[in-house]
Amino acid sequence: MPGLVSKSPDAQETLRLILARLDDMKAEDTITIDLAGKTSIADSMIVTSGRSNRHVVSIADSAVEGLEKAGVKGIRVEGKRNGDWVLIDAGDVIVHVFRPEVRAFYDLEKMWAGTRGRKPD
Repeated sequence: MPGLVSKSPDAQETLRLILARLDDMKAEDTITIDLAGKTSIADSMIVTSGRSNRHVVSIADSAVEGLEKAGVKGIRVEGKRNGDWVLIDAGDVIVHVFRPEVRAFYDLEKMWAGTRGRKPD
């Protein structure tokens, strides 16, 4: 009898999992940008904010922990050392966690204005 095969969550489940973690950690001004069919980098992009460097890193840590527990493989994280902007690449979903000032400076929402951004339900 074959052994159990571990199954990673699909893109929608990964998105739901991350959004729940962000909500639990009191992330602010979270938006989801649908990238499906618009680029090959990911299906969704999440942009959110934390109140301080420490909050940004804590939000990112919680999201990564949830992804790992769900069996998502190959997660890449950058920016935790400074805590101004943490990027989480979870394959189908990319997450940007910013301090508000840094978010305003880079204004990723404007860059991706041609796609539909929305607040989570």
